[in-house]
Amino acid sequence: MIDTTLPLCELHRHLDGSIRLETILDLADQHGIALPAHDVAGLAPYIHIDESAPGLMAFIDRFEHMIAVLVDADACRRVAYENVEDAQREGIDYIELRFSPWFMAQAHDMHPAEVMEACADGVRAAERDTGVRANIIGGLSRTYGAAVCMQELDAMLSHRDHLVAVDLAGDEAGFPAPLFVEHFKRVRDAGLHVTIHAGEADGPNSVWSAIKDLGAERIGHGFRSIEDSALVDYLVESDIGLESCPTSNLHISAVKDYASHPIKVLADRGVKFCLNTDDPGISAIDLAHEYEVAALAIGLNGEQIRQAQVDALDMAFLDPEEKTTLKQKAHERSRVSLVRG
Repeated sequence: MIDTTLPLCELHRHLDGSIRLETILDLADQHGIALPAHDVAGLAPYIHIDESAPGLMAFIDRFEHMIAVLVDADACRRVAYENVEDAQREGIDYIELRFSPWFMAQAHDMHPAEVMEACADGVRAAERDTGVRANIIGGLSRTYGAAVCMQELDAMLSHRDHLVAVDLAGDEAGFPAPLFVEHFKRVRDAGLHVTIHAGEADGPNSVWSAIKDLGAERIGHGFRSIEDSALVDYLVESDIGLESCPTSNLHISAVKDYASHPIKVLADRGVKFCLNTDDPGISAIDLAHEYEVAALAIGLNGEQIRQAQVDALDMAFLDPEEKTTLKQKAHERSRVSLVRG
C-alpha cells in the first residue's frame, strides 16, 4: 500500500530502540558484556516482542541488552549510522530519529553530551553515504524527573545545531507536562520544533497539556484524543498531526488489537496522522509493515493510507524547499521505474 510516487517518511523512530541483533552480539563480544544468548536466533526472544507476550513492562525490559552494549562513543556512533542504513534498506526517503542521551549514557557513565555528539556524527555520516535525509530529535526522558531533564536539555542544546526538535517521552502519567514548562520554553527560545509523547498511557488532558503548556506542534501517539470530542475538533482545526505507531501500541497493550485502534475513527474525523514504527528493533517490524499489515488490519482504506504518507511529509520538520526536493526525487524515481519496467 506504499505509494512509490510519493516520498516515504518516518517521523517517530527511537534510535535506541532500533539496534540490530548482530550489532548487539558484536559489541557485547568486543567489550566482554554478558548476554543471554550468543547468536541471532537465541538472542531474538530477549529483544523482540510480539502479540503473544505484550505489555508495557515486557516492552521496556527489551531495552536492557540494547543499552548494555552502548559502552562508548564509538558504539553510539555505530548504532546511529546503522539506523540510517536500515532506513535506506526500507526505502525511506526521510527519517527523524529521536533518542534520550541520558538514557543511552547511563549504563556506562558516559556524558549525555558525548552521546549527542557521537549519534550526530553517525547520523550525518550515514546521511552522506546513503542519500537518506535524516534529522535528529532530542528526547527528554521525563521519568528521570524535571531536574535531570534540565541537565539532559543542557547536553542537547550544547549540540543545538544537530537538532531539529525536542521530544518528551517516558512515564506520561507519572511526570505530566506542566513539570516541563521551563524546559520547553528554552527549546522554543532555541528555535527548535516541539513534539510530545501524549495520549498514549494517559488521557486527553495529557494531549491538551502538551499543546497548551509545552507548545507541541505534533503529538507522539495521541490516540486517546478520541476520548474528548472537543480535542479532536481542536486537532483538526489547528492542523496538529499525530505520529501514530499502531504495532507499538499493540505491543505495550495500550490497545487490545489492531481493529480497536482509535486511529481509524480519528482519521474519519479528519485528524492528520502518519504511520511509524516507534521501536522497530523491539517490535521486529519495518515501516512497510505499518502500511501493508497494521493499517489494513485497523480498517484504514486505501485513500486514508495514502493520505498518511502525504501527511508524513507535510508534518515533517523540514523547510518547504526540502519537501519539494523529496517530492521531485520520488517522482523521478517512479518515472525511471516505469521506463525500466
